Amino acid sequence: MEVLILAIYATIVWFVFIKMKWLPWNTGTQVTVVIIPIVGLTALILALNVVAPSSADVRVIKYVINVVPQVRGRVVDVPVEPNRLVNKGDVLFRIDPTPYELTVRSLEAQLANSVASSHELTEQIAGAAGKVSESRGAILQAEAKIREVQSKLDLARTRVSQNRELVKTGAGDKFTLESAESDLRELEAQIDNGRSMLAQARATEVQALASERQLQQRSAGKFENEYAPVAAIRAQLENAKWELSQTTVTAPTSGYAINVQLRPGSFTTAFPITPAMTFVEEKYQVIALYHQNELQLVKPGDEAEFTLNTYPGRIIKAHVDSIVWAQGQGQIANSTQLPTTAYGPMPAGRFPVRLTVDDKDKDLFLPAGAVGDGAIYTEHVEAIQIIRKVILRIGTKLDYLILKLH
Repeated sequence: MEVLILAIYATIVWFVFIKMKWLPWNTGTQVTVVIIPIVGLTALILALNVVAPSSADVRVIKYVINVVPQVRGRVVDVPVEPNRLVNKGDVLFRIDPTPYELTVRSLEAQLANSVASSHELTEQIAGAAGKVSESRGAILQAEAKIREVQSKLDLARTRVSQNRELVKTGAGDKFTLESAESDLRELEAQIDNGRSMLAQARATEVQALASERQLQQRSAGKFENEYAPVAAIRAQLENAKWELSQTTVTAPTSGYAINVQLRPGSFTTAFPITPAMTFVEEKYQVIALYHQNELQLVKPGDEAEFTLNTYPGRIIKAHVDSIVWAQGQGQIANSTQLPTTAYGPMPAGRFPVRLTVDDKDKDLFLPAGAVGDGAIYTEHVEAIQIIRKVILRIGTKLDYLILKLH
């Protein structure tokens, strides 16, 4: 653009001073003619660098995901093709699921056994409670029998005493006395038997209470209204099912599997340092690097354009998303040593400006690592920004030239 302006200016000078000779062509006019474009172009370029700053370092950045399986095992299938678009959820590779399936089956059997044991324990607790109730009923029955026999025993003792007095005085007969004494002995035997039954019932109650407490202690550990052993095995089963599901590794998002070296028969493990596959997201970010003093008037929402060497002659429209006001030179490593500011002058830092591609070019494929030029158009002195747009368009036309001799 500067060359075009100089060409137009030179044509005007030639027409005015040489062809038409409207003004004299002397030393004064010659110096003036030379100074005007120098001062004008310098002022124009300096103004453009503020109101429409340009960057010769526009980059396309994509996130790279190191695909690491959650489980280890022998790879049995790698259906993904390298450098082909893969949608989110598509299978990248499969690990032999056999040992994980066996673990799931074993834990399912253990869970069924544990659930049955928990039901049996519940029944045992109910049985123990029934025995406690039964022993308490036997105690009440024995106590009632003892009270009944005790009243009869007291009456029998009274009769024996009365009959003995009558026999001594000759008013009674021995047969009645012997019959009363026989009844007394029988009632004494009954009350002894009742007391024995009461003691036995109380002993049974103690044993039933001890058994009930023991069973309740065994069932006391619960998690979410489920016996602890059952909950523990159920958690192990869920983990085993999850591990089984992880034997099929899928794409975390849409993107490309790059440099796929994984093959069936390979052994892979959950070790972050050695990923099984490198996956590049389809989504991208475009950043333009600017020197610090070039961003005085730039703010989010400003119009922007950029070109990429990948697409010669194409202008990609965008807007400023944000300015990343941070860089590595603004950080000091956490150390017990004194901060080091480098051994020589540190180069001037640049700040990245994140650009959002407009809807028109949003679906355009932008390869990771693509570079190019760009410009941001602020809301100030818009009249001269056309020059920056022309410069950018001329530059992208030059991208068609492949300057090499082989």
